[in-house]
Amino acid sequence: MPKLKSNRAAAKRFRKTANGGLKSGHAYTSHRFHGKTKKQRRHLRGTRMMAKSNLKTYKELLQK
Repeated sequence: MPKLKSNRAAAKRFRKTANGGLKSGHAYTSHRFHGKTKKQRRHLRGTRMMAKSNLKTYKELLQK
């Protein structure tokens, strides 16, 4: 049986954590910051943990 390939688009966007979760960057951070408050921009920095409702779907994409 051939090796499984991970989805490369997902692999570039998500990282597995040690406890089996997934972390990713925030949406709405590429442009049009003049319409967002400083608080919104500050909270969009860094990474976030993926919601449990999406976890199963995206873990399947990252199977290697």
